[in-house]
Amino acid sequence: MDFSRIPAMPIMGVNGAYALKDKIDFQFYVIVDMTFIDKKLEMVKGVIFNPAITLFTTLHGVVKIINAFTSSKIQCKVVIIEDACYKIYQRKVIPGQIWDTYGNAREVSICPEHKHIAFNNDIRSGIFDAGTVVYWALQIVAFMGFQTVYVAGLDMNNFAQPRFYENEKNKLPCFLDEKFTNLIEPAFRHASIVLKKKGITVKNLSKHSALGNDIFEKVDIYDVH
Repeated sequence: MDFSRIPAMPIMGVNGAYALKDKIDFQFYVIVDMTFIDKKLEMVKGVIFNPAITLFTTLHGVVKIINAFTSSKIQCKVVIIEDACYKIYQRKVIPGQIWDTYGNAREVSICPEHKHIAFNNDIRSGIFDAGTVVYWALQIVAFMGFQTVYVAGLDMNNFAQPRFYENEKNKLPCFLDEKFTNLIEPAFRHASIVLKKKGITVKNLSKHSALGNDIFEKVDIYDVH
């Protein structure tokens, strides 16, 4: 993908996207996978040493980063977010209880067909997980007020293959294939409905994505404007 064709716009990276730092100037970053922090410290180091980046991570992530590098080494801005179902020092909300806990919350949209799936329009009260960090990122950018979002790398297939920044020797386990049908696909479908109601357009730059065109319209990078 020729990222030089993308016009100037704020760019948010997740997990290993920082491998593209020589091609992309990231302004925002999201890391909520603690295993990623444990196993990809060099990449995390690049993120936190970049003063141009605002990093969204959990309190657990902050603790891991401080333990690994000390707080004095953090040069990026840090925004603490939390899983709406696993809030710090609060009783966890297990799947199926989301409706009982958040059913009356104005900013929380619970999927009618799948009560364990939700989308939070106000991330200050937590962010709902759906098996992938991209679902977190969508809730963040929606809260931040962006009206048009282009997503690169949302393939959701070839799960057995190393990610673009990995090889066979250093690849981390991937469990997306186990969660795709019952969680990930219906969650993104729900998100697409919520975002359309908010007037937010999401375009999928992965033309061969397992997510259907009816969820996020698939477009070519040459059509980004």
